[in-house]
Amino acid sequence: MKQTTYILLLVILTANALSGQTFKISGKVVDEQNQIIPFANILLLKAADTTFVKGTSADDNGFFALTDVEPNLYLLQASYVGRGSEPRALDIKNDVSLGALIIPLETNELDEVVVTAQRPKLQRLPDRLVFSVENTVVSQGTSWDILKSTPGVIVNQDELLIRGQNATVYLNDRKVQLSGQEVQDLLQGLSGANIKSVEVIANPPASYDAEGGPILNIVTSKNIIPGYKGSINGTYTQAVFPKFSMGTSHYYKTDKLNLFANYTINPQKELRKTTKGIHFMDDTNTVFSEWDTNYNQINKSQSQNGSFILDYDFDERNSLNFTSNLLFNLDQDQNTNLNNEMRNGSGQLDSTFTTQNMANLDNTNLAFDLSYVHKLKKPGARLSANGHYTYFNGKSFQNLGSDYFDANGVFLREFGFDSDSEQDIQIFTGQLDYSTPIGNASFETGAKISSINSESNVDFFNFTGSSNTVDASLSDRYTYDENVYAAYLSFVKNWEKWSMKLGVRGELTEAEGTSLTLNQVNTQDFFEPFPSVYLLYSPSDKHSFSFDYGRNVNRPKYNDLNPFRFFFNENDYEQGNPRLTPSFSNNFNFNYTLNSEYFFDVYYRDNGSNIAYLVFQDNDNQTLVELKQNVLDSKSYGLDFTLSKSLMSSWFVYAYTSLFHEEETFLAAQSGNVEFTNEVNGVYAYLGNYLTLSKDGTFTGEVAATYISKFLFGSYVSDEQLNLTLGLRKTLFKNKIILSLAAEDILEKYVPTYRSQYLNQDNFYRRRPETQFIRFGFTYNFGNFRLEDNQRGIDKKERDRLQSQQ
Repeated sequence: MKQTTYILLLVILTANALSGQTFKISGKVVDEQNQIIPFANILLLKAADTTFVKGTSADDNGFFALTDVEPNLYLLQASYVGRGSEPRALDIKNDVSLGALIIPLETNELDEVVVTAQRPKLQRLPDRLVFSVENTVVSQGTSWDILKSTPGVIVNQDELLIRGQNATVYLNDRKVQLSGQEVQDLLQGLSGANIKSVEVIANPPASYDAEGGPILNIVTSKNIIPGYKGSINGTYTQAVFPKFSMGTSHYYKTDKLNLFANYTINPQKELRKTTKGIHFMDDTNTVFSEWDTNYNQINKSQSQNGSFILDYDFDERNSLNFTSNLLFNLDQDQNTNLNNEMRNGSGQLDSTFTTQNMANLDNTNLAFDLSYVHKLKKPGARLSANGHYTYFNGKSFQNLGSDYFDANGVFLREFGFDSDSEQDIQIFTGQLDYSTPIGNASFETGAKISSINSESNVDFFNFTGSSNTVDASLSDRYTYDENVYAAYLSFVKNWEKWSMKLGVRGELTEAEGTSLTLNQVNTQDFFEPFPSVYLLYSPSDKHSFSFDYGRNVNRPKYNDLNPFRFFFNENDYEQGNPRLTPSFSNNFNFNYTLNSEYFFDVYYRDNGSNIAYLVFQDNDNQTLVELKQNVLDSKSYGLDFTLSKSLMSSWFVYAYTSLFHEEETFLAAQSGNVEFTNEVNGVYAYLGNYLTLSKDGTFTGEVAATYISKFLFGSYVSDEQLNLTLGLRKTLFKNKIILSLAAEDILEKYVPTYRSQYLNQDNFYRRRPETQFIRFGFTYNFGNFRLEDNQRGIDKKERDRLQSQQ
């Protein structure tokens, strides 16, 4: 009897112990292509009646964990923007690690494929458009080719624009810290075969700096296999002058350590031809003098770029990253020969002059970035810290000399001078971020401080002759100090067919610019909030609607603040403006997507007192000055339509059309300071055809055409331009060798004329760089070249302002 009693007591105690014990369910959320889905909802339901028990959300890497789960029979399901995984039945008796829950984000129809090449996909997320190109025909080009083919991206004279604004290029959420042409050279050497997707972020959320405008983020594929890989790549371009680039990359990975090193050298010799015309007017707006100028400029440079990156994982919860980018572009030569004809109002030749303008430039740009990430005990929660330092030094020496002649070619006089300028910029930033899931939502917050110090000087000397526009008093010393203190909050929640993201960022700015020669001090001291809202509604697999709003700031570049003059000749020069102030924009977008093939976008942007590129002719002194200036008002709106579709198994078509209106109102400084509104109604169209020319998918081709009717550029309006391009690409020996051939601007119609014509202003220019060329490229991969590397840039908006757009 005693034994029976003991057994009964043991059973009761064991049952009580089990009833009080809880367990943990963990796993990962992916799509049907095994790509992670961040921030998906995780729902735990009772199997008996499907009543809700508890829920959570996946972190930014797709991982989730449900804790304190009592023993029972359950159904577990993951959902994301109206789409869900198949419910999984679970009998919880101990901790369960599920592996992956699969959410089919696309329809169940199989894509048309040609061996390994399938059609690209477009996916609308609350705050961005994702263009997935991995293992597609589009990925067979370079990273630059992929960006040019990305929906919503406008290509204008090798500038990447999103709704009329310059886009910032990121690589794996790290900014590519190079100038426009250098970014293009870098991406042309980065194979698109390693690109997973491109994210178009027209309205960056609160976690990004309020400054900087739209973002293009290139996301590379990931691989955790240890090993080594390397590559050698190069290009040869035949334009007016031949040019080439060479580079090598090396990547090594162990279980804890990632090392990446890259070196690129890019010697360039380029001819730029420019035609300028000015009609000077009297008080009755009658032309009394016409100036026609031809510039022939030869630029020689030999930029060298090196990168070193170290990633180290101390354990599963702690990791460190060090990134350095070193750019040297020393001993650059710019030799410009200018011929100018001056005619009277009747078109008769009055006089001529010639100018020889020789400049030598040195640029050094060094950046160092250190990040530490700590994953907290709570699944999905993390704390990260970042420190950054940039040193920039730019030097230039200019020698300018002009000879004047009468209508018969008789020498009249000469004028010339030398100028010597230098700029040193140092940037320090520190940032702290924290993110955590909250039930079936997620929360993120952070703070950042940035400090910028810029010192500049320019000296004019060795004068010959005399001029009413150039004198030694233009020599100056200019200092600029800026501190920005920022903090942000962001909240994300997904449920049923809806997705929502809310954020707000606050930035306190303190800045002071001092011109010693002018004895002038300009200060800024203000606090501004930057809210953002994103809503996405997907009633079915075929339809989705989204709306987003964001407020941003555009800060002046450091060079634009310097009150210095750079002379093309003594009557034509660029001048800095220390009175520039930040401008604030409000951006509204509404989007509709049909079947992930047809995309409609309506947008409106109020740019406020935007910083614009303006040119003014002084009719009395017969000079032309170009400068940046805050306008009185600026706005733009438009309708975009995108088609992304496979017409047949070997032919994929991407078409993008934008109907837009742009306008800016500014003070006409040389026209009595009256308000003038410059506006255009324009059309941008792009048609890209991507062809698979071999059964095994290793030989591909591209035929693309770009058309722009008109474009607004400050006080200028451009005329139409057309670009036709052809490309071929062949991979050999299982991607060990990649050969490419590209021809640009085949019709030689991709060079527009920019004209500023209003009131008493009438001038134009047509700049002709070497847009027409044939480029041969090659890449040789060795080692375990299917590994993906940890290559990245350095994400610092402060570095964007190191140099002005040319």
